[in-house]
Parts: sequence; C-alpha cells; structure tokens
Amino acid sequence: MPRPRVALVNAGAENPLQGIRVAAEAGLADPVLIGDIAKIAATANAIGWDISGLPLVHAPKEAAAPEAARMARAGEVGAIMKGQIHTSAFLKGLLPSAVGLRAPGTRCGHVFHITMPGSERPLLLTDAALNVDPDVETRQACLSHAVALAMRLGIARPKAAILAPSEDPTPSVPNTMDARRIADWAAAALPHAVVQGPMAMDLILSRAAAEAKNFESEVSGDADIVVTPNITTGNALFKLMSFGMGCCCAGVVLGANVPILLTSRAQGAEERIASMALGVIGAAP
Repeated sequence: MPRPRVALVNAGAENPLQGIRVAAEAGLADPVLIGDIAKIAATANAIGWDISGLPLVHAPKEAAAPEAARMARAGEVGAIMKGQIHTSAFLKGLLPSAVGLRAPGTRCGHVFHITMPGSERPLLLTDAALNVDPDVETRQACLSHAVALAMRLGIARPKAAILAPSEDPTPSVPNTMDARRIADWAAAALPHAVVQGPMAMDLILSRAAAEAKNFESEVSGDADIVVTPNITTGNALFKLMSFGMGCCCAGVVLGANVPILLTSRAQGAEERIASMALGVIGAAP
C-alpha cells in the first residue's frame, strides 16, 4: 500500500518520536514532525536519530493539532498521529465540525486493534478513547467503522458482539435494550456482518459459556468486534488487555477525512508502530 505522510502532533517526547522513527525505517510512514522544533531536535539527538532531512513544523503546544488539521485539509499529510499531548486537547484540535476534517453529521469512532501475545488474530474494540457516553446512533456509527475496518483487514464476514451486563433485554437495564436496537438495525444496515446483542462478556469470550446457558450464537467465542457501551468500559478493557495481559493495542479514530492515530502516552514503540500500520490501511484509497 502507499506510504502516507504522517503528521506527529507534539513530537518532542521520546516515546512518540522513537515510535515514528521505527515506523519510518520499516517503510510505514513519511514523518512530518510538528511541535517545538528545538525540543524535537534535542530529543532526536538524544535517541540518535538524524532528522535533518525531515519536514519540521514549528507549532508548539496547543498550536500543534490545528496545524496538523490544516495540513490534512490541504492534502499535505495523509494521517495524523498523537504525540506527547493529552487526548482531549489533541482531538479538540481535529474533530469539531468547524475544523473541516469530517463531513457535517458524520460521527467519528475510535477502534482499538488488539492482538494477544503469540496470536495473529485481532479483536477490534470500540469505543475506548473518544465517545464518552455514546447514544445508539453513535454506537451504530462506531460499529459501522469497525466492520469496514475488519473487512479491509481481510475478515470477509466480521462477527460483532454488543456488550451488555446480560443477554436479556430488560427495560430496567437500558444498555440491554440499546444493544438489541443496535443488533436489529445492523441486520439490515450491515448485511456483510453478523451482529448480536445484548451479550455479556462471558458469552462473547466463551462458546462453552454460551452452551452452558443454552445461548445460541455464532459470535460466542469467535467475536471479531466488541462494541462497548461507554468510554469507561472500553478504556478499562483496553488497559486491562494492554497493561495486564501484554496485548498489542493499535488505536485509530475513523470517520474523519484522514485516519487519526490515537495511542496512550504510556504506550511504547510497538503499539505506535502497530497504529501506524493500521493508519496505512485506513489511508489507502
């Protein structure tokens, strides 16, 4: 696939700079480094990276994300990556309608591409980093983005589970009712996917649990996508899998004109390289 020009926002810290360096050396990106140029140069020197041939854009602190947005609108970069900047500040510079990186009415969604140690099979998790308390329509958009990404990854018929506390739709547990609405909508809107919900986590992860509960499902134990009800649930699952289970978690925001690569500031180079690879796939025509 074509190698995109990737804008690294607030590029002056070691973790993000090392990540994009390795990604560039692997042929995954042509970096554009945005931030405080003096700080970027000092950090690059500290890690032994010659950046003299790379484009450097001086836009320190809060100016970095808007500058990356401007470059994306102008077609000067094909993806934007988070550096040493808080997620909320990063996204506020990119996603408001006035910024012009998404069509009016388009809902963006974050997807983590998660792989277990020793496994090549991904699990796509939405939404752990962007939508705080998404309504049904926003979760439908997140599911649509995840299904499209799964298909680009070569999963011809993605299987998706809508996470809830129980498999029974119950009015006193609103999320279970929402999950059923999303699954019913997906039956017509996403014909290339198998979507089921509500599903508790044991039913998502284990076919044996589904059989023990007489729960008929081709998604149980074989899910490609898990749609979470809110950012607290999604973020907790991501961090449990990343920091507790040693999973590699690549993050991307979909729905904007360019992929927005979003990782935790605590993640290392491997996750940033994986996110870059995901961005290459997302940026390809």
